[in-house]
Amino acid sequence: MNSQLTIRPARPTDQPALLRIVWDTVLVDAERNAEIIANPDAVDVPVDQLEPETGCVAEVDGAVVGFATVVPRADGAAELDGLFVTPHLQRGGIGRALVEAVKQLALRQGARRLHVTAGTDAVAFYRAMGFIEVGVTQTRFGPAPLMELDLAAS
Repeated sequence: MNSQLTIRPARPTDQPALLRIVWDTVLVDAERNAEIIANPDAVDVPVDQLEPETGCVAEVDGAVVGFATVVPRADGAAELDGLFVTPHLQRGGIGRALVEAVKQLALRQGARRLHVTAGTDAVAFYRAMGFIEVGVTQTRFGPAPLMELDLAAS
């Protein structure tokens, strides 16, 4: 039997399932993520981002397995604020499908560029999606690459 991937709009009621995905991702490498585990307030999936205009959810055979959120920025661009896929399903195209959906959300918001603060382990993924590195920012847990995607060119 083949699994069916569906990308649908996010809903506020998705929050508990999405928080589980985030924590599952963090706990895969507890040693590397010790700082996050020690600061659980850093893990959040804001309900106000779980609307059809700002979020999408991936389901496989009806089960929630990933999500992405995008928020408008003051400069007219959009920010990919969260992208998570259940760890055992990563590298199977779900993240790619979510980024494609988020690109459409950002375009509907009027953005021409999509930004992301990438974890160092995600840089190669974002490069493969067409993002380029444009700088480094200081996060709560240290420096992180800033990446950008030209939505008109992608």
